[in-house]
Amino acid sequence: MPTLSREQPEPSPAQPHQARRIAESFGADAQRYDQARPGYPDALVTRIIASIPGPDVLDVGCGTGIASRQFQAAGCTVFGVEPDARMADFARARGLQVEVAPFEAWQSADRTFDAVIAAQSWHWVDPVAGPRKAAHVLRPGGRLAIFGHVYEPPAEVAEPFAAAYRRAAPDSPLNGQPARRPLGVYETAYAKFADKIRETGRFSDPEQWRFDWEQSYTRDRWLDLLPTTGGLTQLPPGQLADVLNAVGDAIDSLGGRFTMKYTTLATTAVRAATS
Repeated sequence: MPTLSREQPEPSPAQPHQARRIAESFGADAQRYDQARPGYPDALVTRIIASIPGPDVLDVGCGTGIASRQFQAAGCTVFGVEPDARMADFARARGLQVEVAPFEAWQSADRTFDAVIAAQSWHWVDPVAGPRKAAHVLRPGGRLAIFGHVYEPPAEVAEPFAAAYRRAAPDSPLNGQPARRPLGVYETAYAKFADKIRETGRFSDPEQWRFDWEQSYTRDRWLDLLPTTGGLTQLPPGQLADVLNAVGDAIDSLGGRFTMKYTTLATTAVRAATS
């Protein structure tokens, strides 16, 4: 998974876009997902909006609408595509127009947009079909912006999580990863997004953007977020409780809170005028 580290695991099989069961598991508790997951840096949203020719935005894999609402608040008209009907229903209830479909199969009906964004979702999209579909629905001069967070918890939190997860889900492919993964792993993944965009021949040369920030978490706030992550959404309740108890004890040993270092990475490119 290209956007999250081992502490906040999203599965990373060789072809994550084929892991539909996992990709469509996040709606099991859409309200918790929406409340617990962090938003995106205002500087990122502002930079995207300042670089597009108009206000019409397509949010690919919009989930509950976390990124969509930020763009709406900044004056954009946002339309969402989301494969999980439960997530889409939640987003609709919050004022977002959403159609349910994987992006690759979604029928645009000749609708076009000034920006196509994918917030923490592009790894679930076919790496070849996705950029081509984005080029098809973007207006000339429109921008494709793929972005997501890299989480870097302190080792005192990451290591107990990794150990508890190995016990709870010994057969998971995530168990082959270290507790904390270098930022370079994710930068490489975003560079691969750029390669696939470049291969279409329909975009300007992709750019890589980076935004660093921090977030303080209490024990309860972090344990509310963890069950929304791809490695945990499918664990039985007893195994999930074991993981959360281990992480909770680790946070208690730090005084009941810790500071998470975030990096938000983006790969972005402008749709060529003649394509």
